[in-house]
Amino acid sequence: MRRTIIDVSQLELTEKVVTIKRVTKVVKGGRNMRFTALVVVGDGNGHVGAGLGKATEIPEAIRKGKEDAIKNLVSVALDDKNSITHDFIGKFGSASVLLKRAPEGTGIIAGGPARIVCELAGIKNIRTKSLGSNNKQNVVLATIAGLSQLKTPEEVAKNRGKSVEEIRA
Repeated sequence: MRRTIIDVSQLELTEKVVTIKRVTKVVKGGRNMRFTALVVVGDGNGHVGAGLGKATEIPEAIRKGKEDAIKNLVSVALDDKNSITHDFIGKFGSASVLLKRAPEGTGIIAGGPARIVCELAGIKNIRTKSLGSNNKQNVVLATIAGLSQLKTPEEVAKNRGKSVEEIRA
């Protein structure tokens, strides 16, 4: 995954909770109940991140998840139609998410976890398909991994030593 340093203070971040789970740890004295919250944050303009927070109270778990997500922000290469620049398969664990470009007016065609990531990244036209595992956490992380590895035509042209017109042909 490409990591670029993003100045968080300049971004207007919105957050969405993907899932809240109650987890139990059995100890000598009984059971310890905790909550885990999977939170996705994004600015709707090409930056998105996901984080996991764990705590004994739900609001505290969400707050921790948001802080973790802000630490894991990635930038997404978008084209002029608010779609992705090329098709890609993002992978994390056994989850794979197929990300396909879509023409103007398509909207976001995606399942729950992938849809949240795409909306918060600012993508308006995309088609996705979740392949393999449908674990929400892995699907979110696979989507973010795929989006972070997208390249703009300018980057590809620079790497290959060609012009952008030669790449698009």
